[in-house]
Amino acid sequence: MSLAVTPRISEALPWRWPQWSRARWLSPLVLLALWEAGSRLGVIPPRVLAAPSTVAETFWTLTVSGELPSNLAVSLARAGAALLIALAVAITLGLVAGLSRWGETLVDPLMQIKRTIPSLALTPLFIVWFGIGETPKIALIAIAATFPLYLNLFAGVRGVDVRLVEAARSFGLSGWSLVREVILPGALPSFFVGLRYALGVSVLVLVVAEQINAQAGLGYLINNARDFLRTDVIVVCLLVYALLGLGADAFVRTLERKALAWRPSLVEQ
Repeated sequence: MSLAVTPRISEALPWRWPQWSRARWLSPLVLLALWEAGSRLGVIPPRVLAAPSTVAETFWTLTVSGELPSNLAVSLARAGAALLIALAVAITLGLVAGLSRWGETLVDPLMQIKRTIPSLALTPLFIVWFGIGETPKIALIAIAATFPLYLNLFAGVRGVDVRLVEAARSFGLSGWSLVREVILPGALPSFFVGLRYALGVSVLVLVVAEQINAQAGLGYLINNARDFLRTDVIVVCLLVYALLGLGADAFVRTLERKALAWRPSLVEQ
């Protein structure tokens, strides 16, 4: 008697990924062609939206001159500093609330109150408190990124299988050893979900935060381009923001695959 081998879910699906991945490029290419044609024919004036060819030329010019890389580095430094603060706060509060009923009672209500307040609504208050320097920009991004990290870590800690905890205790683990060896690894999948969401939110808030009297950064380029009606520069900066979001998500997905290599997956990555 032969044993039947269960096929992978990805093999049983009615499509093949390579075929559809090529087809997914069709609609963006058609959109770019229509956009370029509209610009060439004068249907889309340059002051409304620059042509894709002009945007590509501007991107190359800004890159070669060093203006785009230097301002991009400033934006990355702001987002990086804010994310470090958000990670430190969210991990601390998430563990305190997740590992203790008293911690949940003290921490979670405050975090839920914060959740109901849009982060961008704090902009005027932060300007009053911190002025118009770097502090309000970093603070806005950090505040926005903290809650998704906290919420997913808290849910991950509380979602760890109780049977795993009991088994670990039967082997003599307790205290910090139990947290390090069982609870934190069990909460990692949820944490990475929160990290991906937090990175996306950080890029969105960075766009707004850099409009606050920025002297450097992508927002600074956008403000200058707005004053001189340079829609090509604005589109270049928006594309860079989009690439930042996609790159951050791809980085976290790669990190997740490596950190969670032990976790079985039904669908091929």
